[in-house]
Amino acid sequence: MTDDEQARPPSGSEPGGGDDAADGPGSGPKKQRSFWKELPLLVGIALVLALLIKTFLVQAFSIPSESMMNTLQKGDRVLVDKLTPWFGSEPERGEVVVFHDPGGWLEGQRTPTPNVVQKFLSFIGLMPSAEEKDLIKRVIAVGGDTVSCKEGGKVVLNGKPLDESAYLYPGSVPCQDSFGPIKVPEGRIWVMGDNRQNSLDSRFHQQLPGGGTVSNDEVVGRAVVIAWPVTRWATLPIPEVFDQPGLDQAMTAAPVGAAGLAGALPLVLWRRKKLAVRHTAAR
Repeated sequence: MTDDEQARPPSGSEPGGGDDAADGPGSGPKKQRSFWKELPLLVGIALVLALLIKTFLVQAFSIPSESMMNTLQKGDRVLVDKLTPWFGSEPERGEVVVFHDPGGWLEGQRTPTPNVVQKFLSFIGLMPSAEEKDLIKRVIAVGGDTVSCKEGGKVVLNGKPLDESAYLYPGSVPCQDSFGPIKVPEGRIWVMGDNRQNSLDSRFHQQLPGGGTVSNDEVVGRAVVIAWPVTRWATLPIPEVFDQPGLDQAMTAAPVGAAGLAGALPLVLWRRKKLAVRHTAAR
């Protein structure tokens, strides 16, 4: 190899030439990746996001019966908030909740057999599941509450009659058969459908473990909005009747009274002793 050959720059490294030329001023734009090559990646990301949303945020559910009319009609699609339970939120009175079958509530009822596409869409949350045995009802009482109803009368919650006209199906009575009073165990809820004459709710499962109540752990989440059909789009707020004064006070009246009695007992004994001393001195 001659000295001239050694001094000569390698091919492609000359100023303004080779690979550097492609990045220099005046060079053409780099060739972009084909859309069809990126499509599988985009689809994969979308599926992962849909799965995460279904698992942790919201999920669609289909209304299978008329037990919640007219609030919810058969065939409605509702979106259920699954996020707040992850932060320790528990069901509240008046909420419409979706929950797994506690055991025996849907015994003997057939569920449709979905095809492969329906199973896939259900898995990622883009379609309500047809295989899961879930129910949807309204929470009437929570742990610690006492609930009852006399035939033809109103539901009584912690001693307060409930005016349920805002959500009961027109012509439906609060209860056609008497039940209770029932003390709801802690960590459980008492649920009823808005269409009371067509709802197999807590009233009809009192012979099962739990006495008709549902464990909070079985609750999937709260139904927050009717998403389909669009003509029925609406939110599902908590009715005002569950905000009436006295519902919580009625729950705590007994323990507060007991504590007050315990605190007042020494004062009563002291006053009786003082009066006895005065009476003796008066003699």
